[in-house]
Amino acid sequence: MSDAAQPTAAEVRASVEALKSALDRHLAAIERRAYGTGAEADADTEVYAAFNELASAGEAYDALLYDAYDEVTPFEIPSGESRPPYLGPDEPGALSVYMRRDYTVGEPLRLLAQAQRITDLDPDAVDTSQGEEETPGSSVHAALGVLFGEFEPDEIATRHKEFGLEEGDSTVWVVADEEPTEPGEWLDAPFDAADPERVICRYDISSVFDEDDAEGAAEAPEDADGDEDGGEDGTREDGARLGAR
Repeated sequence: MSDAAQPTAAEVRASVEALKSALDRHLAAIERRAYGTGAEADADTEVYAAFNELASAGEAYDALLYDAYDEVTPFEIPSGESRPPYLGPDEPGALSVYMRRDYTVGEPLRLLAQAQRITDLDPDAVDTSQGEEETPGSSVHAALGVLFGEFEPDEIATRHKEFGLEEGDSTVWVVADEEPTEPGEWLDAPFDAADPERVICRYDISSVFDEDDAEGAAEAPEDADGDEDGGEDGTREDGARLGAR
């Protein structure tokens, strides 16, 4: 704890009161959206603003608490600083859903076998438009082409282990707009128009959240009954699905 510009006890107390107020406003905004009769877009904007206010209040309190007492809170706001306030239309006339899922080829032999099975059942599954035909059962490149040509991305996400793939990070952004785009307009650069200031809601899944939870569970003190604090198994049940707004 540094001796320079230490926050006073009154400043820390004011910060925690601001955090309490932000929590109340965040819950109130969510309740109004759930039970209110106003415009859905306005309610979403209000919840979004309350979320950001709560994140800022939490970070401010955490910083003052550390500077004054060399202590921290047990809370983490995921990527709050990278999410600007919503500045899109109040009444969107169109929306775009941006999605990215990462995989690694964890079991190449399983992938090759699955691709070969698909082409044995349907020889037309092999794409020969790019030149010389590759054998799906011996080329990972060709096997991936067969797999993603045969199945929808959602089905691959559900069955990825069956295909020898391992999940990485993923994210989904729902972005608002006033008018729909012209057919074919964005196909060459599909993600260039993903404006963070027009994001209505966002869902992130990352192994980073799981690792954070595991570290917290390992460090958490045991209760009198032998369980770690934070739940029966000491981990957050929603740790892999953070940032939804």
